[in-house]
Amino acid sequence: MSLSCSTCPVRDSAACAVLSEEERAELAHAGTARQLGRGETLFRAGDRDAACATLISGALKVTSFDAEGKERILALIHPAGFVGELFAPFPSHDVVALTDCRLCVFARTSMEAALDKHPALSRALLRRAQDDLHAARDLLALGSGCSADAQVGALVLAMARAASDSPCHPAARFDLPLTRCEMASMLGLTIETVSRSLSRLEKDGAIQRKGTRGIELLDPTRLEE
Repeated sequence: MSLSCSTCPVRDSAACAVLSEEERAELAHAGTARQLGRGETLFRAGDRDAACATLISGALKVTSFDAEGKERILALIHPAGFVGELFAPFPSHDVVALTDCRLCVFARTSMEAALDKHPALSRALLRRAQDDLHAARDLLALGSGCSADAQVGALVLAMARAASDSPCHPAARFDLPLTRCEMASMLGLTIETVSRSLSRLEKDGAIQRKGTRGIELLDPTRLEE
């Protein structure tokens, strides 16, 4: 599918927001729109000519697998996030859709040409890469040094912030992009422990669950504490 920047919901928050309308239209001409269903892979570690992409909607996970085949979620990608390794011959990790996703996809050669032509785009992607690195470190730090309830609460709050349109406030209502199993894997807990922690957070009045994935934040301050 062709790209339509004028109706893109992340046009003002993605890295390409630094470009003029003419420059953005030129970049869009080199890319395509792609949809992924939950569980589909954008690219795998070691793939040749892996594409680069900006996430328009949905959520992605960056994963690796240990020698025993156990998955380790290393990072989450949210709308306006960028994925793709421009300075390595092959990607180092798998990128998989956590939910139904829409993406702007570019061949790596096309993105490299755009970065050479538009220094502002290079700086914007560098800033985004730095922000993503900090976010990934924060997620990995959730798995140690505090109780299970605190770990689960911090993860819920991190996903609420990622789902928000405001940099100042977490989203009041959102859908968890991770399953209980994925949350447990990320935090180093059991599925049963994650479920019990969510139940306690709900009983304490911090959250209210809406169906299988829906979350309403009733007391964000309690989650922060």
